[in-house]
Amino acid sequence: MRRRIQRHPLWARLTRTALSARLTKYALGSVVAFVTGNIAFMLFYVMNASTTVCSVAGFVAAAIPNWILNRRWAWQRSGRPPARQWIGYIGVSIIVLVSTSAATGWTNARVQSIPAHHGLRLLIVTAAYVAVTVLLFFAKFAIYEYWIFSERSRVRAAFRSLRQVPRTARANRIP
Repeated sequence: MRRRIQRHPLWARLTRTALSARLTKYALGSVVAFVTGNIAFMLFYVMNASTTVCSVAGFVAAAIPNWILNRRWAWQRSGRPPARQWIGYIGVSIIVLVSTSAATGWTNARVQSIPAHHGLRLLIVTAAYVAVTVLLFFAKFAIYEYWIFSERSRVRAAFRSLRQVPRTARANRIP
């Protein structure tokens, strides 16, 4: 089955370069996380939990498969992750969590006039959760690609060079 998928022309086109392969695998992993997160969000919303609790449940349900699939499959990293990966992933995840909680809370406050038993309120509030998730999709990929799962952190290198420039420039100063 795996070999058959790898020989498929669409898969070959989507994974032509290393970057496109990571983006494709990231997208597929994100679909898995998206589905599990939305199911958890809707289940908690149907149980009359607050939108913040729903967002946290959706976040946790999505974050676990997202981390595993992104790190091991899309970016092919194994072993114990360095602190940069954990801290970066948690930081990005907190931004996503706060964004989804704020969007769903604001949306839920606006749809209280719709009766809860119609399902329309569930769809509208879930749509707000989905919209934030989709908007952050490409931003998260860029952060994962260039900082969190990068072999060499370009961000860390930039900070290191900022520290080194004053030291080297100091040697060339005239007293």
